[in-house]
Amino acid sequence: MPWLSLAIFLPLVGALGVLLAPVRMARWLALGTSGVVLLLSGGLFAALERGRPGFQFEEHAAWVPSLGATYRLGVDGISLPLIVLTAFLTLLAVVYSWNVVDRARPYFALFLVLETGLIGTFSVLDLLLFYVFFEISLVPMYFIIGIWGHENRRYAALKFFLYTRVGSLAMLLSILALYLGTSPRTFDLPSIVAAQPYPGTGLAPSLILLGFFLAFAIKLPSFPFHSWLPDAHVEAPTAGSVLLAGVLLKLGGYGLIRLALPTVPGAFERWALPIAILAVVSAIYGAAVALAQPNLKRMVAFSSINHMGYVLLGIASAAVLGASPEARAAALNGAVVQMVAHGLITGALFFLVGMLYDRAHSYEIAKFSGLWARLPIYGSLVAFMFFGSLGLPGLAQFVGEFQVFLGTLGVFPALAILALLGVVLTTAMFLRTLQRMFFGDSAEGSTGFKDLDRREVWTLAPLVLAVLVLGVLPGGLLSAIDGVSTALVRAMPLPGR
Repeated sequence: MPWLSLAIFLPLVGALGVLLAPVRMARWLALGTSGVVLLLSGGLFAALERGRPGFQFEEHAAWVPSLGATYRLGVDGISLPLIVLTAFLTLLAVVYSWNVVDRARPYFALFLVLETGLIGTFSVLDLLLFYVFFEISLVPMYFIIGIWGHENRRYAALKFFLYTRVGSLAMLLSILALYLGTSPRTFDLPSIVAAQPYPGTGLAPSLILLGFFLAFAIKLPSFPFHSWLPDAHVEAPTAGSVLLAGVLLKLGGYGLIRLALPTVPGAFERWALPIAILAVVSAIYGAAVALAQPNLKRMVAFSSINHMGYVLLGIASAAVLGASPEARAAALNGAVVQMVAHGLITGALFFLVGMLYDRAHSYEIAKFSGLWARLPIYGSLVAFMFFGSLGLPGLAQFVGEFQVFLGTLGVFPALAILALLGVVLTTAMFLRTLQRMFFGDSAEGSTGFKDLDRREVWTLAPLVLAVLVLGVLPGGLLSAIDGVSTALVRAMPLPGR
């Protein structure tokens, strides 16, 4: 059974049905489609053979034989958790958006098309197909921001599109270079990795790395390629922000791991230290700027730059071929877990920010105080996710950050210690915001706010459970990742070999 193809294209079929169905039925069709995709991806994750390197559930068919392009799919312990995350957040985005009435059918259809693009990107093993699905994921988000966003939505959508488009074109140049350098010419990723057409640390592999890095650093985003992110988040509708932060940013980390790290390992090692320094700068910068934000949604957006900086730090540490394989694997494990945890926690935070905006029609932190007395359930959930985001032990993000720091200590010890400043600033940011918004006397205008309704609770409860389970029982996820990351770092050839 072509399970991966079904997971990829079922949302696309569902999107067509949503466009053709009456509005009320369209909502249920979007919910049912996203629910089936979650069950399917969850079943694949349960069936995944832990500790086994290589790809599983593979599908292989001719696509464009004259170009060496094939329809090849396959997943492993790195990609499959991100597919489950995509399906999970898409389903919750549909639940949250249930009351959307403005052009509801195209709204839900675009989220399903976005799901196809994201799952496809995480599943394909052909570089040309990777580029195609990467681009597919860009278009729906452009329309989601540009049509259903806030006042400056068109500017934010255009900025998002242009930044990502520049990066994707740089990635395409790197893909073409790998294609032209491989004999026989092919876009098949495992074949290119096995052939190593650009070994060593010279100009050609460094330029290929540059193309990949530009594309994926924009997507993460990493400083100084980040300026599109706050605008996109502030203007995007809530469900759009959830998918943007929860999954689209992960394309950056995943692309570096899946494409850049194994195809030009020598160049990646050569530039690992500058990349690691940039990662630490991103982590500290993101936390510092978030701390200064008066706008709650911009604050959460800048905190993503902080957290994705740790992802980049873990990947850069894994690229240092002469370092301990155990330290490198730990750093890579941490980067993947951090991506999953960030998707869950920051997705929940954007839901919570959106729920407050629905009541107050403002993101300004100064307009809120004493909310806990009026909104105890809401306040408890915000506090829970704030503590999760600052890396409290027992919650999901601690697992990823701890492994990133543990692995980086064995590779770049000084940078690992310096990066802790980002954790301190993040802690200060969330605790300060919690005190300003939820303690003290109730602000004028907030006395009429109602606590969360049933639909909002149902949206957030699965995220709370997931953050708890991953924090307390991370073994199920780590067992899926560890064998793959260990095999990846051990298989990377030393420069010149």
